[in-house]
Amino acid sequence: MAKWGEGDPRWIVEERADATNVNNWHWTERDASNWSTDKLKTLFLAVRVQNEEGKCEVTEVSKLDGEASINNRKGKLIFFYEWSVKLNWTGTSKSGVQYKGHVEIPNLSDENSVDEVEISVSLAKDEPDTNLVALMKEEGVKLLREAMGIYISTLKTEFTQGMILPTMNGESVDPVGQPALKTEERKAKPAPSKTQAKPVGVKIPTCKITLKETFLTSPEELYRVFTTQELVQAFTHAPATLEADRGGKFHMVDGNVSGEFTDLVPEKHIVMKWRFKSWPEEMGSYYVVQASLKLLGSSDPPASASRSAGITGACHHAQGTLPPSP
Repeated sequence: MAKWGEGDPRWIVEERADATNVNNWHWTERDASNWSTDKLKTLFLAVRVQNEEGKCEVTEVSKLDGEASINNRKGKLIFFYEWSVKLNWTGTSKSGVQYKGHVEIPNLSDENSVDEVEISVSLAKDEPDTNLVALMKEEGVKLLREAMGIYISTLKTEFTQGMILPTMNGESVDPVGQPALKTEERKAKPAPSKTQAKPVGVKIPTCKITLKETFLTSPEELYRVFTTQELVQAFTHAPATLEADRGGKFHMVDGNVSGEFTDLVPEKHIVMKWRFKSWPEEMGSYYVVQASLKLLGSSDPPASASRSAGITGACHHAQGTLPPSP
């Protein structure tokens, strides 16, 4: 373990007097299902519309299935909610005749914006046609969307109180993970210039590795294996594409390895640089491979082979920078 005050600069955990979820780093989750159920019922039952034809109001929340939760990870809040809602509404015409109908909201979730949520309005079975349906579809739907917007906004403000803990200096953390700068600091700091840019990451030591492999074939055939698309696919047992020219690009192992040829001397020399697909783009790191093809004599191993080719390669890391952990 590193001594106090020493260690990897990516270790950004800070001291806290209460020793609770230091720097808001640990994953915490809060169930908002019960709160959401009460909130949605209150908002939907308050929907009332009226015009010269009469008035309509939501009288019952007949179905409210789903769940809602809030997660805090590294000082950022992640909201999840998914609800299927059915409502009953009653309309009263100017003449005093009552009509009953239904509203269905099948996809109130964090994957859809309020305007994208589907709202279906209909009359109850055996009810005669009435212009109040149009009132509910136009003005009623607008108020229902407003109610859903209030629910989402309140979920992200009132219900999240206490999930983002203050730092040891007493400063609260912005839910989006970016602390606000003081006005004085913003004025005092000059605009960053290109010359002031510093590389991010942690420098790591690198080394050069030399390997020697023996293949029971000639240098000519071995060169073809590493520079012919069909033979590369057979050698790696995976899809591959390549351009066997200086500066030519290649993709091997079903796209998981990519790079380019930096130097090619037929039957003698191959230089390439490559990287894994999983490496972050900002890392900008490659491994450079220099391979020399050589025909082994009768005195060279293996003794049982009548003709064999040796390949001696030097592999080294082109850049020793490890990106910060996310």
